[in-house]
Amino acid sequence: MKFVDEAIIEVHAGKGGDGVASFRREKFVPRGGPDGGDGGRGGSIHAVADRNINTLVDYRYARIHRARDGENGRGSDQYGKSAPDVLLRVPVGTVISDLETGETITDLGSDGARALLAAGGAGGIGNLHFKSSTNRAPRQFTRGGEGEHRRLKLELKLLADVGLLGMPNAGKSTLIRALSAARPKVADYPFTTLAPSLGVVRADMNRSFVLADIPGLIEGAAEGAGLGHQFLRHLSRTRLLLHLVDIAPPDAATDPVREAKATVNELRKYDETLYRKPRWVVINKIDLLPAEARRRAAMRFLKNLGWKGKSFIISALTGQGCRELAFAVMEHLDQDSGSGRVAKSRRNRKIPNPER
Repeated sequence: MKFVDEAIIEVHAGKGGDGVASFRREKFVPRGGPDGGDGGRGGSIHAVADRNINTLVDYRYARIHRARDGENGRGSDQYGKSAPDVLLRVPVGTVISDLETGETITDLGSDGARALLAAGGAGGIGNLHFKSSTNRAPRQFTRGGEGEHRRLKLELKLLADVGLLGMPNAGKSTLIRALSAARPKVADYPFTTLAPSLGVVRADMNRSFVLADIPGLIEGAAEGAGLGHQFLRHLSRTRLLLHLVDIAPPDAATDPVREAKATVNELRKYDETLYRKPRWVVINKIDLLPAEARRRAAMRFLKNLGWKGKSFIISALTGQGCRELAFAVMEHLDQDSGSGRVAKSRRNRKIPNPER
C-alpha cells in the first residue's frame, strides 16, 4: 500500500431537526393544549485513533464526510430522533488542524484517543415548552440549528523514539534492517527509501525502542529539493536523532564533512525545535576502509566537522558496532524518561567502542 501521510477533507455535521407547533386533537378532550415535540440533534463527526491503520490513504479518495440531519418533532408529544455520529478512524499520531485558520484541533497520540471535529446542530423546540398559565395555546416553535462545517488538514506524524537523519545512501535503511525486523528496500542508488518506515529495536527482554527511517535530505531540502523535507515532520516526536554519515562515499569528489554540515543546515532551516533535539553522529560504512585507517579517518572527520558531542563508528552492513549503539540509545532513553528501570548489571557497564 502506498504510504500517505497528509490529506485534506471536508466535514459537514448534521442539521438539528425542527420543533413543531401542534395541538392535541382527541375525542371528548376539548382544548387539549399544545403537544408539539422537539427536533432531534444532528449527527456530529469525531476522529478516533486506531492502531490498526497505518496511512491516511482512505482520506485521499473520500474527501467529504457528512453526518445525517436530526428528525423533526411531531405532534402527540413525539420528539424527533437524533442522528448517529460519524466516526473517522485515523492512524495513531495524526494531527488535525483547521485548514482556514491553521489552528490545531487535536493531536491523537494514543490508540483510542477521540476528538470532536464538527458538532451537530441542536434540535429545535416544540410548542409544548412554550405553554404557561397566560399562554394556553402557544404557536411558537424553533428551528433546528445548523451543523458545523470545516475544511481540515490531516497530518500523520509517526510515533518513534529515535529518528535517522542523513544524506541519501548514508545507510539508514541498512541500519534499521540490522537493528530490527523492519525490511525497507535497500539498493545502491540515491532515494531508495521513498516512504518512512518504523522498526522496533529490542535491547533486552524488557526494554525496546522505536526507530524511524525517513528519505534522505539533500542540500536545498528546506526549499523543496529532494524527498526528505516531506517527511521531516515524522522526526518531531522523537527524543533522539542519529545523524548517519557515509565515511567512504563512492565519489571521490564528495566531501563527508560538507554533506554532514549541509544536512544539519537543512534541519535548522526546516524547524529550529527539531534542530535543538539531542543528536548523535554515527559514522557508517567503515567496512569499506582498511582496518588500520578506520579510526584515523573517523577522528579526522569529527575534527573537521567540529563535533564535540557523542559519536559512534559502525558498519550497518556487517553489524559492527550496531549492538553497542543500540545499548547506548536505550540507556539514553531510560535516563531521559527518568524511569530508572536500568538493569543493575548494565548501569555501571561501560559501552565499548568497536574501534578501541
